Amino acid sequence: MITFGFLSTYPPTLCGLASFTASLRAALPPGSAGGVVRAVESRDSAGAPEVVGDLVAGSPRSWQDAATLLDREDVAIVQHEYGIYGGEDDEDVLRVLELLRVPAIVVLHTVLTAPTPHQREVLNGVLAAATAIVVMSEAARTRLVAGYDVPAGRLTVIPHGATDTNGTAPVPVPHRTQQRQILTWGLLGPGKGIEWGIDAMALLPALWPEPRYLVAGRTHPKVLAQQGESYRHSLLVRTERLGVGDRVRFDSRYLDTVLLRRLVARAEVVLLPYDSRDQVTSGVLIEAVTARTPVVATRFPHAVELLSGGAGTLVNHQDPAAIAAALQTILTDRDIATRMAGAAGIVARTLGWTSVAKQYDKLGAELVSAAAPVVA
Repeated sequence: MITFGFLSTYPPTLCGLASFTASLRAALPPGSAGGVVRAVESRDSAGAPEVVGDLVAGSPRSWQDAATLLDREDVAIVQHEYGIYGGEDDEDVLRVLELLRVPAIVVLHTVLTAPTPHQREVLNGVLAAATAIVVMSEAARTRLVAGYDVPAGRLTVIPHGATDTNGTAPVPVPHRTQQRQILTWGLLGPGKGIEWGIDAMALLPALWPEPRYLVAGRTHPKVLAQQGESYRHSLLVRTERLGVGDRVRFDSRYLDTVLLRRLVARAEVVLLPYDSRDQVTSGVLIEAVTARTPVVATRFPHAVELLSGGAGTLVNHQDPAAIAAALQTILTDRDIATRMAGAAGIVARTLGWTSVAKQYDKLGAELVSAAAPVVA
């Protein structure tokens, strides 16, 4: 058995990386989940027992501290995302990687197609310092190889995990509930495309039972710090202006895994109207597919890849009419919804956290074995 240390944001921080790391750590074999070094803006004593230290943004002293703590384990799993670490273009994480003695698995959550010269320089440095590089989709692999200096033999695709269902997820069909629910969830902020979902609700013809659109999730902490609730307020104003205030509801609570899973299971459609044309990883998309809930998504790369087998429908970006048409089809055609659920079930077999954690465990064991000294 080998042990893994983690460098990432971590609960109670609310962000995708924090949730990802906590879920992956919990799914690893018993005894292999080691300490977590949190990426934070400023030092904070609050944290779970597994949090052994902090990487403080802009603090050179914490680089060595973070590396020392991670070196206690056999392998370090380092999450990479923009805006998480200190330094210009998150270069603090590169400094930690350069100090590590144990093998490091770097997990890339974003691969930019048009980085600035310095962003490219920093990420190329991260790639060179990593012992292994993980991306979560074939789209990300293709983009990374085409645009960056990827060391030969170090790149692996391991999907983003989702709550394990063990084949027990319900098969969604229209009219399960009195009010058919369209669901978008996640941390809220500009770029999520919620405005196009609201516009689509205004374009839907009269249906019975009447569908409702639920937007669930808190405002992203960084958005909240910089802009307050201005984006959420603009969406509320939009619903009133379009006359759909009674059919669009916002739930700003933090939803734990159990509550979120129940919410997704009750939904007839999950809508991902994202503005991004670059998104190569979406945990929300993975959760929707593993719940066997039909998906309507804009054509961001991860959706194009994951929905190619028929688990959902793709629409053009910022196109409310296309969104409305796709929603109407799924809500009114039982056969189409059932076929989507079946297609999602096939894809979902390899996406549970247990399966994903086994792949990280296997990769870590290979790295430790390769690094072990040869005994004559």
